[in-house]
Amino acid sequence: MPPFGVALAAGPVGGVARSFAADEESATRKFVWWVALRDPRSVVRAAAQHALATSDGDAGLLAFLETDYPAAKRYAEERKAMNADFARRVLETHTAEFSPEVHAAARRAVNGTDADREWFARTGFAEAKERDRRARESSGEQARALVEADRNYVRTLATHDPGTQVRAAAAYAVRPAATDNDIVEFFAHDWASAAKLDLESYRLRLLDNEVAWRAAVNRLVADAQAAEKAAAEAAEEAKEQARAAAARAWRAAAERTAAPRSAWAEAQEVSARQAANWRQVAAAAQAATGPNWAAVANFSTSTEAQWKSEQEVVAEQARFWNALLQQALAGEQRVQSGKS
Repeated sequence: MPPFGVALAAGPVGGVARSFAADEESATRKFVWWVALRDPRSVVRAAAQHALATSDGDAGLLAFLETDYPAAKRYAEERKAMNADFARRVLETHTAEFSPEVHAAARRAVNGTDADREWFARTGFAEAKERDRRARESSGEQARALVEADRNYVRTLATHDPGTQVRAAAAYAVRPAATDNDIVEFFAHDWASAAKLDLESYRLRLLDNEVAWRAAVNRLVADAQAAEKAAAEAAEEAKEQARAAAARAWRAAAERTAAPRSAWAEAQEVSARQAANWRQVAAAAQAATGPNWAAVANFSTSTEAQWKSEQEVVAEQARFWNALLQQALAGEQRVQSGKS
């Protein structure tokens, strides 16, 4: 089976196919860059970075998506890789200022051995988290700083935040049996951790689906181009039937774009809604005073920036799938009119 970009370049539509192939190559490279920079799994990011550094043209990147990406994904699911990613996530979301024990333990795990990371995932994180909690409760500064507006803000998050993980973390912090210390913990680290998980789950869903979608449409486009070529070369008495088969093949390719076009359109809405949400959180953190909101200021601004950057990636992928739809519809019309 020829790579997707090569298949398009070899199609019967001359300059149109070559132009689209160039556009597809650009979209593929940008997508692999997104994998290399944004995939939550460090093993997958490393594989994508290697593909970008060593691939000569689009064919190598498409080979990465078809073979190396699934292999890296499987490896990332192994315990050692999961432990390493967990330690990095904790280090990013638990600051030295507000969670010093967890931050220090996570840094040791990130810089340590596989055994260090296994220990951190199994017991070290929970133990360090408990030490930070006791220190905060002993000080009492954060709990005393809470006002009713803070509690109401968390209650609002529990029902209205666009992120599933943030809603769950906020709901736990204001559950009937909760105390002010639970809300302090939410401000100190649970909010940031939940926000990170929401962003990662969003990316993982799109990344994994996009790789599968591209593999499927690659086969359909190759089949359609082969059918169109066969129709062009068919004997006169067989042309009508061959053209009908080619038209059906192009129609199948067009229909295969429906799911990704819908998913990327939804992703556009999600990323825009999340960016707007975190802009409001950052503004609230800047306007508030006290140690609890101080913990929110940095990660809310950076989270807004990350969601804004997602909008650029989403727009690029949406353009790719819409262009592919037009390419397939044009192929169907071409063979039906007998112009191929």
